[in-house]
Amino acid sequence: MKIHREGRKIICYTFATLILINFTLYRVAGKTLFFYFILLLSIGIAAMIINFFRSPNRIFVNCNQGTITAPADGTVVVVEEVTENEYFHDKRLQVSIFMSLFNAHVNWIPCNGKIIEYKYQPGRFMAAYLPKSSAENERSTIVIQLDNGEKILARQIAGAMAKRIVTYAKTGDYCRINQQMGFIKFGSRVDLLLPLHADVKVKPDERVKGNRTLIAQI
Repeated sequence: MKIHREGRKIICYTFATLILINFTLYRVAGKTLFFYFILLLSIGIAAMIINFFRSPNRIFVNCNQGTITAPADGTVVVVEEVTENEYFHDKRLQVSIFMSLFNAHVNWIPCNGKIIEYKYQPGRFMAAYLPKSSAENERSTIVIQLDNGEKILARQIAGAMAKRIVTYAKTGDYCRINQQMGFIKFGSRVDLLLPLHADVKVKPDERVKGNRTLIAQI
């Protein structure tokens, strides 16, 4: 299993702390039921963190002009028409994917095109599945102009436990499907704002995989 570069230090620090706690408890209390309970709990925490920071190796092969792929693993929580007031200032189709603690949190570029806008905004840390999180939480936004001239917006949104959003994509970059967009550390969400005429292929409550599930065709 490949570990994402954003998680290497956290995993090292966590493992060192857990080893120290268990070693100290063993020296003080010996092989007691409490020691074994803490040992099992530590193994569970270590496994969860490794799972969270895994970096799946995925290649999307059926890429056509106007193809929009899932930018993250998770569950579709929103597919609806909204008024987007940050960049487009018009009506768009919003597709939102919520990532739980059990999903890999690497984010993927959803389409081929040029990044014409990048913006980071500090904010709150409400639960990422709430509708208000799109406008009020800490977030990072990129706007991509596709090769066919259409524009979409991808927004990384921090959640109640997410305290750092990492975005690799910058204004002026040419980006492609199969390229990483960034990473969000602990529970979070990614929004896609698409043209109204986009042919959306997913529905609410559907589970999707980043860089593998087809979200829409424009």
